[in-house]
Amino acid sequence: MHPELLRIPFTTLTVKSYGLMMVVGFLAAVYVIRRLSRNITPDPQMITNGSLYSLIAGVVGARVFFVIHYFDLFRGDLLRVFAIWQGGLELLGGVIGALGVLILYMHYHKLPIRRYLDILAIGLMLALCFGRIGCFLNGCCFGKPSELPWSVRFPYGSYSYLSQVEPDTARNRPAPQIELPDDFFGYFDEDNIWRQELKPYEQLSPLQQQMVTTGPYRCLPVHPTQLYSSSNAALLALLLYLFWKRSQSEPAGKLFARPGSTFALMFILYGITRFCIEFLRDDNPFEHGWWAVYKGGTISQNLCIYMFVLGVILMLVFQKMRSDKVMGHQSPGISHR
Repeated sequence: MHPELLRIPFTTLTVKSYGLMMVVGFLAAVYVIRRLSRNITPDPQMITNGSLYSLIAGVVGARVFFVIHYFDLFRGDLLRVFAIWQGGLELLGGVIGALGVLILYMHYHKLPIRRYLDILAIGLMLALCFGRIGCFLNGCCFGKPSELPWSVRFPYGSYSYLSQVEPDTARNRPAPQIELPDDFFGYFDEDNIWRQELKPYEQLSPLQQQMVTTGPYRCLPVHPTQLYSSSNAALLALLLYLFWKRSQSEPAGKLFARPGSTFALMFILYGITRFCIEFLRDDNPFEHGWWAVYKGGTISQNLCIYMFVLGVILMLVFQKMRSDKVMGHQSPGISHR
């Protein structure tokens, strides 16, 4: 686990692994989208510009989702909402923000939206592949305890460790998975304020440090669900690319060959696979709200059901729509849909 990769010289700022992998994923997605869009627009710079706008919107959306999800962390100090360099982004919010701005951008420039959305679906899955590696380095989105050979142990004080040493009523777990003695909790912070929380590693005695690293109180091995998600995204990117290639060679009237079909398929496939992966994760609380379709499932599982339904609806709607025309080599901003 490496949430901070390096510290910027002469500053207190650090490069967060999660943010860095999001940027790497974004650059990879832009490269793929530009390559696959060569026959749609004569001006690849339009794709780059739209991608930059979507990146900004993605960061804002990811931050907004994190603040909403963990608003209690910001009570009394709302200015911390803007301290994005301290970490705190949610991938789903980033995808929604980026997608919304990109659709508006394409509509404004009269680009063939459905053809771009098909290519965007491939790029999104590729970006997600890198983003989930960032989750692994950050230690978030962790899995349930497991004895499988490829299970991983996160260090003391990680998100996974904190979930194991404390009860989690939101996941119907009234007792901790690791029974730590009371002397592991409670310490004075740097402002000399007493906190009844898990002690920082530096404040543990040498014996306690040994017990939480190699002894009986070390983190239980867990499913590397972040890597499962990364591998799943890579596989989906490949499948979507092959499906898209098929649609390019099939007649326009062929079933599921209409523009937009690849984009719709992304919602269907990702909804199914993410729903299944959630059974192995141990971080999201169960949802019992009035809006929950799958009562007792996590918020992501409920969203996956909506995504699956949306994908099926879009697939059917796109089959009834006429194919949009590509720009060919017209002037940018002049096209037909």
